[in-house]
Amino acid sequence: MDKIRYFIENQAFGVCARLGEKMNISASSIRLYFIYTSFLTLGSPVVLYLILAFWMEMSKHLRRHAHPTIWEL
Repeated sequence: MDKIRYFIENQAFGVCARLGEKMNISASSIRLYFIYTSFLTLGSPVVLYLILAFWMEMSKHLRRHAHPTIWEL
């Protein structure tokens, strides 16, 4: 069961896990907060989640292009 949970956490953008690491809060409490606020506000935090996921992916790609490997030259 832990393997499945680890796979889903890392493959589903990892926004909650990354925020938890930055703020020293458990990722599960951030996920619960996200779920509760999504229900209370009729899904508006989903937009914020997608923006954060896009931003994290773009920063990863920008870091990779700032320091290219020998195979990318």
